[in-house]
Amino acid sequence: MDTVTLNTKKSRFVSVEISICVCYTEFILRKTGDLMKADFVQVNDIEMEYFSFGSGERSFVILPGVSTRSLMLSAMAVSAAYRAFGEEYTVYCFDRRRNMPDSYTVRQMAEDTAAVMQKLGIADADFFGASQGGMMAMCIAIDHPELVHKMTLGSTAVCMDDQGKKGTERWVALAQSGDLTALTAELIDSLYSEYTIGKYKDMLLHMNDGMTKEDIRRFIIQTQALDDFDITGELSKIQCPVLVIGSHGDRVLPPSQSQYIAQALNAELYMYSNEWGHCVFDEAPDYKQRMLDFFHQT
Repeated sequence: MDTVTLNTKKSRFVSVEISICVCYTEFILRKTGDLMKADFVQVNDIEMEYFSFGSGERSFVILPGVSTRSLMLSAMAVSAAYRAFGEEYTVYCFDRRRNMPDSYTVRQMAEDTAAVMQKLGIADADFFGASQGGMMAMCIAIDHPELVHKMTLGSTAVCMDDQGKKGTERWVALAQSGDLTALTAELIDSLYSEYTIGKYKDMLLHMNDGMTKEDIRRFIIQTQALDDFDITGELSKIQCPVLVIGSHGDRVLPPSQSQYIAQALNAELYMYSNEWGHCVFDEAPDYKQRMLDFFHQT
């Protein structure tokens, strides 16, 4: 889970950790030459939106977790957060398909993203998959290894345990009830550390303002897809170099899952302390530099 959009008249700030205003973001992007492009791709029956920025020759693909709103609404904040990647990479961030079916597995999400990448001519890319996006990244590495050069897996898992399923069942029940206030409170407590909640709670409480019935439907579908995900028996098919990053403060997916993935893949592992939560990738100030350092390794 993890992409949220703050929609409040009280503030133009649109991120948790970055917390910069849109006008400053636009200035930074112009200054660095990382002009953002928002676009739409259709491949057979797949309709998918994405945005890209950066001027590098290499490709970097970001796959976010479950989202309460369209990822496109967070484009400026994401572009600013990952601006350090823009010099050597062209960065692509893919939303889930626009015409989302009522039953939609994580594997299907991965297949749709792979099809769009192939349509755009993207291959041998470095990946960052966060939470459900990490699950998708693993599926792509298994089924389409030619698309993946290296990947970082953040706060993710090969399957859901009973505790995780109980949490996502609460999310679905609250979404189905239409009680967005209670859903927002539950998501905040589940996803973020005490530090982030203490510092940004007033903004976070508005993250689901304007959420439509279609947004709720998509959120439920994505969340329910987590329950049946299980690639435990397929991990050995992943052959690319992998960095796994987790947090001991993760209350959504157990930290032991990060450790398990790293051990199974003989991958690099970095575990943050319980200072940070599930969304450590948005919280820890050195997270993105850790990724860059890994991608720079030969």
